[in-house]
Amino acid sequence: MAPTSLRPRQSLAKDKFASHFSALKGQYYTDTTSSARGNQPSSRSDSDLGLIRSIAWSPLGNLVATGSADRTLRVWNPEKAHVRFSTELKGHSTTISKVAFNPVKDAELCSVSEDGTVKFWDVRTKNCVNEVKGLGEACSLVWAPDGSSLIVGNRSNNLFTLSPTLSEPVSSHQQDGRTNQIAFTWKGNRIFATTGMGSTRILTYPDFNTAMRYDYPTRHGESDEFVLRGHTSSAVSVELSPTGRWLATGGTDSMIALYDTQSWLCSRTITKTAGPVRSLSFTFDGSYIAGGSEGEAGVHISHVETGEHVHTIKTAGNCPFVSWAPTKYCLAYSDTSVNALRIVGVDTDKR
Repeated sequence: MAPTSLRPRQSLAKDKFASHFSALKGQYYTDTTSSARGNQPSSRSDSDLGLIRSIAWSPLGNLVATGSADRTLRVWNPEKAHVRFSTELKGHSTTISKVAFNPVKDAELCSVSEDGTVKFWDVRTKNCVNEVKGLGEACSLVWAPDGSSLIVGNRSNNLFTLSPTLSEPVSSHQQDGRTNQIAFTWKGNRIFATTGMGSTRILTYPDFNTAMRYDYPTRHGESDEFVLRGHTSSAVSVELSPTGRWLATGGTDSMIALYDTQSWLCSRTITKTAGPVRSLSFTFDGSYIAGGSEGEAGVHISHVETGEHVHTIKTAGNCPFVSWAPTKYCLAYSDTSVNALRIVGVDTDKR
């Protein structure tokens, strides 16, 4: 399930993480042009999430995209924090719920808004190169590992398979229950779909069939579908580690569940976070995980193998959206106290 190759990079020992990360600089990336226009969130009353609703690094880690509730889609240069060095991609008319770079094309960005419009962008030219409409109140987006297709889900629990070159969905798959965020296996032949029941389904891709079933009889009326169970309430976020060793899910029960992908057992839970865990992100080596929550200030970072808490980034506001850089210990997160993106560990003095 792991990628076919991993770049040789040095990992940081658990006992050295806190001292190393505490010494790293943090930089705010504030969209002053948006506030000057007086843009406000265009939908949803959950203002605790702040303006930023999604953060995505490019595959090489040289760009960071943010999608916001005020309809602003912006691509930042991490090494140059001023907004004049960023690029605004204009075209969405309502809240941008998710953004993601094509995992094999550094300049191709996809964004989805709550009005069901999906846009594909070439960030070099600032052009929208493709558009898909009519997908309902869209809330999730994930690329297949080979970058040839992607899945968009809406609040009516319909999952659409899209091609970056087609203006109509390739297929649609209505789900029986509430379906939240989705992650792919690294082979791209299965997906993990978190549900409102607190479980995580494992489905085949691209046909969306049940991938695993219990090998013993179930009681009358019970499904024999094998699902991952780790939450007492809705599971709302999911992430597969870069090594494929661990699958993490975050729930509205404030817990992060870590599943061993060999045994499919929930090996441990992380309970440091308060409030719903809206986003999850592993470091490039899979050694550490951060969870974004709307329930408290700060970002907690834990060691994956042991579940131990290793560091907390202190903030004044909630930080519901987090994303580690794909190549180094560099964390981007949204800070609702200033409605801005912040990145810790980037070298802003680099020339």
